[in-house]
Amino acid sequence: MNFSDFSRASQQFNQFSPEMKEQMMRMAKARVKEKLTKWLAQPTLIALSVFVGAIIGALTACFGDIANRLITIRETYPLFVIPFLALAGAGIVFAFHKWGRYTDRGMDQVFAVGLGKENEIPMCAIPMAAITSWLTQFFGGSAGREGAAMQMGATFAYNISKKLPFENASHILLISGMAAGFAGIFQAPMAATAFALEVLLVGHFELAALLPAAAAAFTAAKISAILPYTTFTANLSALITSDSIANSIFGSATFNGLQATGFNAAFFAKLALLGILFGVIGGGFAKLLGLSQNFFAKKLPNPIKRIAFFGLGLSAVMLVFFQGRYAGLGTNLLDLSFGSAATASTAATASFNTAAGIYSFDWVLKFALTIVTLAVGFVGGAATPLFAIGATFGIFIAGLVGIPLPLAAALGFAAVFGAATNTLWAPILIGVEIFGFDCLPAFFIVCVIAYACNGGQSIYKQKKIRLKLG
Repeated sequence: MNFSDFSRASQQFNQFSPEMKEQMMRMAKARVKEKLTKWLAQPTLIALSVFVGAIIGALTACFGDIANRLITIRETYPLFVIPFLALAGAGIVFAFHKWGRYTDRGMDQVFAVGLGKENEIPMCAIPMAAITSWLTQFFGGSAGREGAAMQMGATFAYNISKKLPFENASHILLISGMAAGFAGIFQAPMAATAFALEVLLVGHFELAALLPAAAAAFTAAKISAILPYTTFTANLSALITSDSIANSIFGSATFNGLQATGFNAAFFAKLALLGILFGVIGGGFAKLLGLSQNFFAKKLPNPIKRIAFFGLGLSAVMLVFFQGRYAGLGTNLLDLSFGSAATASTAATASFNTAAGIYSFDWVLKFALTIVTLAVGFVGGAATPLFAIGATFGIFIAGLVGIPLPLAAALGFAAVFGAATNTLWAPILIGVEIFGFDCLPAFFIVCVIAYACNGGQSIYKQKKIRLKLG
């Protein structure tokens, strides 16, 4: 607009009535405010996500460190702790009824808010999730801790987002909080970002929350790593003494003196078979967990009686089988899996004792006890037990498939978790973040096939996005 155009517009504006001028000024201000709000939305949400990540990273590190200390006490004195699992379960139900009503649904409540079905997560969910998870793990319930960590992150982030003027701010920060909780407890920020983005709506990636979720996840993982809290890691390259996994899949061959890259169909078929088996195990876990929750709720509607009755049974079984071998997270099985795998560079034949310290029935008992623990009302999550189930099943099946023990255990670690949660990118990324990027091709192949073979099951109540062709 040149000066003459501006002058004519000013003259026309002066001819309007005072009421018309006031209305036009209000419209102009609203338009400017709208544009400014939209421009500030993304940087503000990223900044808030960094803040959320810092707080939740510290909180989950503290939560995890206390849990580790409690687990050490239980493992030292199992006969004096595990028998009181039923009493702890009754205390958990009573605590939710007395002080944490409406927070006992855990991640189901977070998903309900994320999907727009509800609009409230009380702040008391943070201490309730932590305390009840500590009780479950201390007294030997076979449960994880990522559910409590993500619930804490989502609760904190969602409650600070309520008054923000930005579109979808609550939804985006809820996802950022979930990513921060997952990253803080596992110190795997890429997997945490992917998990938070894809877990709410299966088949849909929440790209609007990508940068805030990544900012929260990387911040939380960094803060958690700085504090005195350690998570499980393993260097798979050091455990496998043969050629790299990439060379095993895309092997090399010599033709007329020239080196050429080929495709090892036999090795790919072995990985595909593992993917099918891991998908069935993970999907079966999710399906049986849902069926068990409904079954136990119908048979024993009173939640205190239900958790106390089955808590007694769980205590007895935990003590009978090696005095707590299958209690808690399952990190003891992970340590055994990769400690024993380190002594074997090639696959061992399946037997009663498939590797030093790992039995062929370990995955079955951990599978069953985790389902019962979660189905009757104990708190925590399922990720780490799923890691243990996948790793021990991988060792069990490695000899039959002809895959090196460490690789089979690592692939089971990631793929069973992905199949049970109905996620794809999170298990691939957590596999490479924990075991190294050299095995990315193997994780990709196995996790994709496991995801396709899990029957669409999930331990979470998610919404499925279906694509229509034609």
